[in-house]
This record gives sequence, C-alpha cells and structure tokens, in this order.
Amino acid sequence: MNMPPPQKPPLALIAGPTASGKSALGLALAVETGGVVVNADSAQVYRDLHLVSARPSAADERRAPHRLYGYRDAADSCSAADWAADARPAIAEIQADGALPVLVGGTGLYLRTLLDGIAPVPEIDPAIRAEIRAMPVAEARAALAAADEATAARLAPGDRTRVARALEVVRSTGRPLSDWQQDRIGGIGEAVALRPLILLPPRDWLYARCDERFEAIFSEAGIEEVRALLARRLPALSPALRAIGVREIAVFLEGRMSREEALAAGKTATRRYAKRQYTWFSRQPPAHWPRFRAPLDEDGLEKALRLLL
Repeated sequence: MNMPPPQKPPLALIAGPTASGKSALGLALAVETGGVVVNADSAQVYRDLHLVSARPSAADERRAPHRLYGYRDAADSCSAADWAADARPAIAEIQADGALPVLVGGTGLYLRTLLDGIAPVPEIDPAIRAEIRAMPVAEARAALAAADEATAARLAPGDRTRVARALEVVRSTGRPLSDWQQDRIGGIGEAVALRPLILLPPRDWLYARCDERFEAIFSEAGIEEVRALLARRLPALSPALRAIGVREIAVFLEGRMSREEALAAGKTATRRYAKRQYTWFSRQPPAHWPRFRAPLDEDGLEKALRLLL
C-alpha cells in the first residue's frame, strides 16, 4: 500500500516595502491562527533600534508571540547568513509546537537566503578583510572589476558593503563570488508549504505612510534612542549606524542640519528606500507569488488576511 507523502509544515511570508502594512497584517494573521510573528527585517534585529526601526510595540507583542526582534546588540553585525542561521531553528521550533510561523519583513536578501540557501563561501582571511575594508570604495570597485568582472558589473558603484564583500571573497578564496553563488546550501524553501504575499500598495499611499513613519521616528524618544546609540562609538561601518533615521538624527544632533532639514532629509531617504524595495519586490520574487496592490487600510487588511488563511 502506497502511503501519501508527509505534509510539509506551513510557513507564511509577508513581504514588501517599508510602511506598506506588513507588521499589521502579520500580527492579524498570527492572532487569527495562534501563530508566531518572525522578524525578517535587518534593522529590527537590533535591540538599540526600537523606535527608529519601527519595531512592533509592547502592546502588539502582547497580542501574539514575536521572535527575532531586538535580539542582537548593535555592535553585533547580522548578515543574511547570520539571520538565516537564527531563523531556521526558530521556525522549526514554532512548527514543532503546531503553530504557524509568520515571516514579516522587507529585507529581500534575508528572505532569499532563508528559502534558497547561501553560497558556501569559506571564512575570509582577516588580514585581507581589514585591508579591503580600509580601501576607498572606488579603489575597491576597480580592483573587483579586474578580478570578478561579472559581479562588479551588477553592483552599484557606491555599494561599499557589497563591493568589499565580493573583493574579499575573490582575494581570499581565489574564486569569484559569482562562481560561489551558483552553489547554495541551507535553504528551507523546498521543505515548507509556503504561503507568500507581497504587499505593493499604491505609491502615493505608500509614500504618505513613509512620511508619517519618519515623523514618528523623529520624536524626542527617537532622538534619545539615536543619541544613546552614537554614544557607544561603534565602528563607522556598523549596520545599525546605517539605518535610516540614525544618519539624519545624527547630523541634527551634531548641528549640521536644522530639525526641519533633517526631518525632510529623513522623509526623502525613507521614500527612496521604499521605492527601491518596491522595485525589488515587484521583480525578484517568483511570479506566482501573489501581489496585493490595495492600500492596507481596514478593508484592505481584511482582504489581504483572507488570502493568507
């Protein structure tokens, strides 16, 4: 007698640009199903960035369990591979308890790494890493173009972090990053019954929400949060220092911008970030993943929730 194949454990995924309503929808789904919200946003992993990263409130966290929010110190850089290594056992534990993990976030690289796996690049020689991270980005990109033309061609010229990563890989391993990326390990996409939904609301609605979001960040509490972070004197390339809101509030605190100028700069940065995310989530996830294009107002939230149940 042929036995039916075992059912794959479910995993909900809610993704999209900042301020698109992901957190509200994820919480609604977790409450409805008795599930657990799992963070997939690179800024929200840091405990130092509660307001600035727009993490769920204490009231929201009382309504449903939340995992991987504020669980890392700002001095502890969290790569996509690091986060995926933390997310895999957290998701497995939630599934083993019979609950629905609800992945919520806008960091596409985190989601891709978790589902598809990551290139098995060996540890980088620390001396090579230190040398490359000290290079001006233009010099590093020129060196990368000579060593790994394919990777250099697809990276933005000013993307210091990814240019440095690609150059340190080829110099440390003798093999271009583009070659390493053809072999991926550790992905869970084939082992789960995925329920994805990409939020792509109207841009005018989204950008208005971005402005509201940054006004909330630029509160006295948000300013104090950034002041405390800056007082730690972390290395300049620490990911937490590059979060939108940190830079704008920092220049205000240093007196290099007025409050109005910094607020306007933060709103612009937030909208530009949302635009980049919107483009990425429009094109990169599989075409069969549903896209929800209505505003996440009360009616839209209910409609989106029904798509995930």
